[in-house]
Amino acid sequence: MASEILRTEIQQFINANLSNDVTKLALKKNPFPEIDFAVILNQITAKSKSENKLPSWFQTENIIYPSKVSVEQTSSEKTALYKSELIAGEKLIDLTGGFGVDDYYFAKKIKLVVHCEINTELSEIVQHNFEQLKVQNIECHTGDSFEILKKLHQKWDWIYIDPSRRNDAKGKVFMLKDCLPNVPENLDFYFENTNTILIKTAPLLDISAGLSELKNVKAIHIIALENEVKELLWELHKDYTGAVTLKTANITKETVDAFEFVMQQHAVFPSYSLPKKYLFEPNSAIMKSGGFDEVAVHYNISKLHKHSHLYTSDEIISFPGRTFKITTAFLYNKTEMKQQMQGKQFHITTRNFPETVEKIRTKWKIKAGGNLYSFFTTDDNNNKIVLICTKINQNETTIT
Repeated sequence: MASEILRTEIQQFINANLSNDVTKLALKKNPFPEIDFAVILNQITAKSKSENKLPSWFQTENIIYPSKVSVEQTSSEKTALYKSELIAGEKLIDLTGGFGVDDYYFAKKIKLVVHCEINTELSEIVQHNFEQLKVQNIECHTGDSFEILKKLHQKWDWIYIDPSRRNDAKGKVFMLKDCLPNVPENLDFYFENTNTILIKTAPLLDISAGLSELKNVKAIHIIALENEVKELLWELHKDYTGAVTLKTANITKETVDAFEFVMQQHAVFPSYSLPKKYLFEPNSAIMKSGGFDEVAVHYNISKLHKHSHLYTSDEIISFPGRTFKITTAFLYNKTEMKQQMQGKQFHITTRNFPETVEKIRTKWKIKAGGNLYSFFTTDDNNNKIVLICTKINQNETTIT
């Protein structure tokens, strides 16, 4: 079937329909009746999804795509590049190879990468694609990675694992022990074959829960793409028993906003203040990390409230998140809301506030959008307050 998909006329048909509605296309007559139309339609859907996420694949001819779900679940090239910067050495084995995006980038840093994939068809697809991408230092092995690791019987500089979060018996799961492979159960065996392990997990995994299941964790990387947390990376080093460093990174078109701190090293005591001239909202990677007090102390800014996770200062700083200039601050009450916001247009954010964004919009007839931003929150005196702001661009000089 793979060779049929690569026929010139079929590839031309796929490329010609990338921007078309596949559901409508499915109602039309199959121009290639000798091939299941669903297979062709899947290629169109999967390739269109890869345009922004996997530009190297999208721009390469004769790439074969697996199911659209596989494309949705795979790492993006941007997060794969970040992972490749964490590793070094001669040899890496990926126990859960999948579509091979991470391995493509690992291969730029490591002399030999071994891609293990239990699904025979997917393994063949990936091997074909690596040939199209002109990658020559990746070996593809089909089968159970535990058995492959035993059979190869050698020391690796890194073992990389992206456990499947779908279990045939339990459906979608959230504990590492319920994923495939069962990393906590196999950890001692893995450390017989390497001194360093990198594990990718979904952002839904609770950090404290992950730490309770794993050992020898040296660092946890929280990776966000355009302010949406995409993955957690767990860096394990054999026999390591020290403090865990949390490293956050928000990858944007322009830059990577990074912040890190050591977990539970000592108590951190941030300052608190009523709203000052500027307001700072941390990016999603920092929010996931839980390092709310550490951010305040590191940047020498004040928290509005213990649970609000918004920060304020009279000075503008380069901050890993959004920065605003506060133009108006008032207590949340009927009189002020009617005067300041009712019937007008604002972006709305709530932090440590009893009402939802939807309820606030409906209650005060506030339209979405515009150039003004409003934060509904609680201040250090436990008063419900509203802050009206203008957003400050990354260059920290232009107010929008």
